[in-house]
Amino acid sequence: MSETLAQRVLAELLADLENNRLVLPTLPEVALRVRDALDNDDASVGQIAKVIATDAALTARLIQVANSPLLRGNREFDTLEAAVTRMGLTMTRNMVTSMVMEQMFQATADATDKRLRAVWEHSTEVAAISHAMASQFTRLRPEQAMLGGLVHDIGALPILSRAEEIPELLADEAALDEVIAAGHGPLGRAILQHWHFPPELVDVADQHENLSYDSAPGPDYVDVVIVANLQSHIGTDHPLASADWSQIPAFAKLGLSHDVNVVDLDETGEEIAAVKGLLAG
Repeated sequence: MSETLAQRVLAELLADLENNRLVLPTLPEVALRVRDALDNDDASVGQIAKVIATDAALTARLIQVANSPLLRGNREFDTLEAAVTRMGLTMTRNMVTSMVMEQMFQATADATDKRLRAVWEHSTEVAAISHAMASQFTRLRPEQAMLGGLVHDIGALPILSRAEEIPELLADEAALDEVIAAGHGPLGRAILQHWHFPPELVDVADQHENLSYDSAPGPDYVDVVIVANLQSHIGTDHPLASADWSQIPAFAKLGLSHDVNVVDLDETGEEIAAVKGLLAG
């Protein structure tokens, strides 16, 4: 049987990954500098704020987060240092990474611009649902769940980058969909490992479409993103829209009915809208 275009491209990508020939995307500089500063045990809140302050837009957005209903504060914060203090260092790290993530989805060619924007929009939807579910139904960190939602499809980036070099793949949407569906999991794992993300988020990139996933007794970030991803596909023509939720362990681990739509729930709907607003800038 002859090899299809999708099979050939996928095999080449995975071979390049295995042999360290695949150029993986890098995190924006400000995220790396903030992470380096936070990795210094002696760093003060003031020093962390000074690093973040080199990016005016990021500074404004973090102050916005600190004053948002998500943190349920009772006073206004108007300085970056106060915002970082309010959020704490772990949340600050996660929020900085989340806020700069949109830069990763900027197209370098018109041919992939629409695809990249669609991936980003889907990712923000999953991120917002993940934040709300982690907040309402688990003891997991909501902003970490949000970051997991934002990066769950990060493996699509090198596929779309490669597609820019293969006109026949760009012209064949079904073939491109096939490559993304089969390849974005292992490629996403490689990218997040390359970025030194925590293992629980690396697993999100690799396992979020594994509907039989069932690890620890309690829910983890993979469970949250599995359910959030399925929720985001309600009413679409995506293959996951027809999945039988009653057979998916993640729903039971979150204590959710398999026919619930969290976007419509009073306790989660407002939070989802708030997170989407923050991610939109």
